[in-house]
Amino acid sequence: MPSELEGVALVTGGGRGIGERIARELADAGMKVAVAARSKDQVERVAEEIEGLAVVVDVSSRESVEEMVSRVEFELGPIDLLVANAGIHGPRGKTWEVEPTRWWQTHEVNVKGVFLCCRTVIPKMIERGSGRIVITASGAAYLPGSSGTAYSSSKAAVNRFGETLANELREYGIPVFPFSPGLVQSDMTKDAPADSPWTPPELAPQLVRVLASGRADALSGRYLHAEHDDIEDLIRRADELQRDDMNAIRLQR
Repeated sequence: MPSELEGVALVTGGGRGIGERIARELADAGMKVAVAARSKDQVERVAEEIEGLAVVVDVSSRESVEEMVSRVEFELGPIDLLVANAGIHGPRGKTWEVEPTRWWQTHEVNVKGVFLCCRTVIPKMIERGSGRIVITASGAAYLPGSSGTAYSSSKAAVNRFGETLANELREYGIPVFPFSPGLVQSDMTKDAPADSPWTPPELAPQLVRVLASGRADALSGRYLHAEHDDIEDLIRRADELQRDDMNAIRLQR
């Protein structure tokens, strides 16, 4: 049977958790997948199991990100899909009591990391006139009661970055999709109560698979939630969502 998807996908934060599941889903769909993260043993394990490419990267470092992208392009080919997923939760505790460097590190990884990865792959996507970008955002950006100012504020920045970047890239035909995977059980959420409203772990990878297919390109810049949004319904209603500025984080009065 022919592959459902073709091309090269780069998944950061792909050594475990949501990123690992996304990498496996894309490989299952037929894409050549580069799995990137800081932990060498994790990315090598995942890459070996999906016959992909393992890349060790620090997404907060411009040099490291540029080396990652160059290696992926050299070994696999042009990057058709960037999944900017790498992120950390950051320090827990009262803002005025946490270590400033640890608080800022959350933004270095979650915001600067997304920016650097996007900035590095975009020029060649524009040159080819094709490519897609998926950014792992979070409901922590807007949900009341979200804990930790570092993580919540970083994800608010990521949400807005994704929407604004989509506007910039629209004329070049490169869609950008900020999405929330929901509350998925992982190392990052291990301190959450056992009875939390957990999101099934397969939903985020399934959503990314649809986004990679091109069928949802008209939803570029819209905020998507893996659990609460029916992607097929949104695809059918794409014109309405754009016209009425729906699936966007806005101040309501």
